[in-house]
Amino acid sequence: EKKMPKIEKTDAEWRQQLDEIQFRVTRHKGTERAFTGIYWDCHDQGTYRCICCDAPLFRSESKFDSGCGWPSFHSPNDPALIDEHDDRSFGMRRVEVTCHDCGAHLGHVFEDGPAPTGLRY
Repeated sequence: EKKMPKIEKTDAEWRQQLDEIQFRVTRHKGTERAFTGIYWDCHDQGTYRCICCDAPLFRSESKFDSGCGWPSFHSPNDPALIDEHDDRSFGMRRVEVTCHDCGAHLGHVFEDGPAPTGLRY
């Protein structure tokens, strides 16, 4: 069953709101270079929100250093705020994570995270 995003905008509308990297990653499933983003080594307390729609996706309490160069969390703030999709691109089988409210690509979830979930978002 395919869930429809609640917030829909044209590429032109997203481009007005986002910079080029944010647009490529969130709207076209791009990848930010590892160890370059503003949040990979961020230790601030608080909520990490969707860059596109401001949904409160992750909390600093679930953030951990995975060594992969991207911000990593063991659990979402609220599972209803994210959607998971089978991703078979690039000859791999992964689980893509998107924002439930706007469909923004957030990355992937892997089963190599710490307790309590064993997951790495």
